[in-house]
Amino acid sequence: MGAPRWGEGDPGSIYEYIRVATFAIGPDGLISQWSERAADFFAVPAAEALGADPVTTLVPRQLWRRGRARLERTLAGEEWVGTAPYRGPDGGESLAEVYLMPAVGPRGEGTDGHQGTDRGGDTGAERAPGALCLAVDLGRLRRIETELAASEAVFGQTPSGFFLFDRQLRLQRVNRAFADAVGVEPEALAGRGAHDLFTTGEAERLEAALRQVLESGDPVVDLRFSGAVATHGGERRWAISLYRLTGPGERPMGVAGQVNDITSRHVAEREAAGVRRNLALVNEASAHIGSTLDLETTAKELLDVVVPQFCDVATVDLYSALLFGESGPSLAGAGGHPYDGSGELRRVAVSSVVGAAAVGLGSLLGGDQGGYSTDAAYGARLAAAEAGGTLCYPPRSPHARALRTGRSAIPDPGPDPLLRSTLVVPLVARDVVLGLIQLSRAIGSEPFDARDVAIAEEIAARAAVCVDNARLYRREHERALILQRSLLPPGNPEASGLEIACRYRPSNNNTEVGGDWFDVIPLPGNRTALVIGDVMGRGLRAAVAMGQLRTAVRTLAMLDLDPAEVLGSLDEIARGLGDPGPGPLPGYGGQRTGDDAAEVYLATCVYAVYDAVTQRCVFANAGHLPPALLSPGEPARMLDVPPGLPLGVGGEPFEEVTLTLPDGALLGLYTDGLVESRKHQLDEGLQAFRIALENGAPALETLCDEVLSELDPHHGEDDIALLLARVRALPEDAVGDWQLPPEPTSVAKAREKACAWLLTRGLDDLVDTTELLVSELVTNALRHGSGDIRLRLLRDTTVVCEVWDDGYAQPRRRRAQETDEGGRGLQLVSLLAERWGSRRTLHGKIVWFELGL
Repeated sequence: MGAPRWGEGDPGSIYEYIRVATFAIGPDGLISQWSERAADFFAVPAAEALGADPVTTLVPRQLWRRGRARLERTLAGEEWVGTAPYRGPDGGESLAEVYLMPAVGPRGEGTDGHQGTDRGGDTGAERAPGALCLAVDLGRLRRIETELAASEAVFGQTPSGFFLFDRQLRLQRVNRAFADAVGVEPEALAGRGAHDLFTTGEAERLEAALRQVLESGDPVVDLRFSGAVATHGGERRWAISLYRLTGPGERPMGVAGQVNDITSRHVAEREAAGVRRNLALVNEASAHIGSTLDLETTAKELLDVVVPQFCDVATVDLYSALLFGESGPSLAGAGGHPYDGSGELRRVAVSSVVGAAAVGLGSLLGGDQGGYSTDAAYGARLAAAEAGGTLCYPPRSPHARALRTGRSAIPDPGPDPLLRSTLVVPLVARDVVLGLIQLSRAIGSEPFDARDVAIAEEIAARAAVCVDNARLYRREHERALILQRSLLPPGNPEASGLEIACRYRPSNNNTEVGGDWFDVIPLPGNRTALVIGDVMGRGLRAAVAMGQLRTAVRTLAMLDLDPAEVLGSLDEIARGLGDPGPGPLPGYGGQRTGDDAAEVYLATCVYAVYDAVTQRCVFANAGHLPPALLSPGEPARMLDVPPGLPLGVGGEPFEEVTLTLPDGALLGLYTDGLVESRKHQLDEGLQAFRIALENGAPALETLCDEVLSELDPHHGEDDIALLLARVRALPEDAVGDWQLPPEPTSVAKAREKACAWLLTRGLDDLVDTTELLVSELVTNALRHGSGDIRLRLLRDTTVVCEVWDDGYAQPRRRRAQETDEGGRGLQLVSLLAERWGSRRTLHGKIVWFELGL
């Protein structure tokens, strides 16, 4: 070893932590030397201390005698170590550990530096005695000892790792827990830096933190590090807290820290975070899936939840029957027989974030890669099944097993280079299998574990209920549409002398049916009945009542009654519908409920009959909104038709109003849902309807759409029926009308005029049939009727022949016997004509037949 080095020591010696004082006592027992530390220790300046008696100056008064005796023995050459009280800087009594040591100078020189001389004058014969005194504050010393003992106990016995870095960021001391955490013996860690313990990235982070704490003095708490430890195996994670060590005067001495192995806590936190993510995913599924009652939209909402939060590729396959509102197979199987899971499914949704994986789904979808397909071409067909395609899983495949058992399966993803793990989860609701969802994770993701399976099953269970609700809604929707279509005229009906356009919109009451209806009924004689009505109420009850009333209207119209008579009969029918009658409901075996017994059917209706020959229209109104009329060159107006009482009220007759409609006139019939709203008054709606008719397109179909768009921006409050009819006058040569006298010669005249009229219009093919049938009807009028005979021929889409007479007896077809000479005329009319019939007039009857062109 080299020679000991001399020089100035670093600040922070032991004397900065304990209070120490030194002074010298001369042979005369007085203080001969006094240090600055002594002045600070005893709070006595040197000017007062030098030459003073140490006992009276430093020792409490009650201890002067003992102090004097101890000093004399020390001056006599006796060394002493012990404790002694003294007056501290604050004037109070303190305890010090005192070292009294006798001392002499060279050649008898005393501690005061003077030459000692005996009384006999013999120089140097005896050494003059003196003493050196070292005093240490015992309270401060004991406190430091306690702190050191406590520090040693904490450092050595705590399970947490402790370490000390000096100002050069080198380890000075570590405890056993720290050494075990990093897998190195404590002795081997002295002098090492962060780069000797951790990887480069982690070491740079630690050094930066150490330097920051050393320079700023701000502690760093819960700094996370990771690394591999050979003695523990695997990756470990630690949490380190750093704080600066300071000496007297706030001088930085280094950085101390505490380290805890949080590997298990990190694993628990990661698992807890995973649980929170899964719960959030389930909550999102509950909030997001099922926002609509559409099957395809619900399937896409399911994939929006799981991709990419839960997986990278996902598909939804539903049984094809579900798309038509039918039910899927039961888990128990039909008739108790097990279901093999091989039914036809349709892929309704696909989602992927893995590039080409969305296209090449064959290997993960149960093709021949897993060894359970016997058809080599099956995998190719399955791979081509994109959104909208159909597919069937082989009975032995995991997918079919999931469909059959209702349990999830994790099939082998096959050789697909992009996918690592696949999970198949069946969609089961109310013990009915609806289909399955298939979830796949790409390479680089963790494979599905038991917890993932549980989360996927929970999401699938919630989604399955939404899918089944959508299926039920689709079924009811289809049924409602069928019911509504059956209660309304199919398409745009045709009418003689009229151009017709109509619309119906249900309300948003989830049934898509209501009590509004319209009808266009062809009547004999190129006449047309226009009907629009509204049963009070909504939903199926109103639709059922509407269907009954519509059927009754058609029946009454075929009797060729006047509009007022039709409404009067409808009023009786409506009141009959509201009478439940006594006894239980037939076929139900139970008593009627209060709602059934109190059911009242009220309806409003407008019934109009338009005659295309005379262009006259007869109106009758039962509490309905008035029809609108737009005549050429005039503003639209509401017709003044007496409203009458609604159907089902009874007690008042209905009135009729007859109007002649010019060519091109537009007649509008509508229900209150078009013009009434909670957002505006009825008058405002009627005014808007008139304006829409005036400013609308000339084409009726376009005009209907424009009216609905302008008057119904917030559709849904009530169902709407709209019927528009534009007058198209018949050509002048479309009608032939003749008066014939009640004579036998009138039969020949009728045949002659009818044949000539047909030939003039190029209807040669109808001449023979018309000649025969006109002869039969005119003959019947002569034989069974009375008064003048009127013959009228009408040509529109068909040819109609009418024979008028003053007799009220209606013709009746009967089966003639072999010996009967007559009775076969009406049978002949029935065989040759497309339609025939009779109706009453004010002064007799009309018998007519119709021939197709």
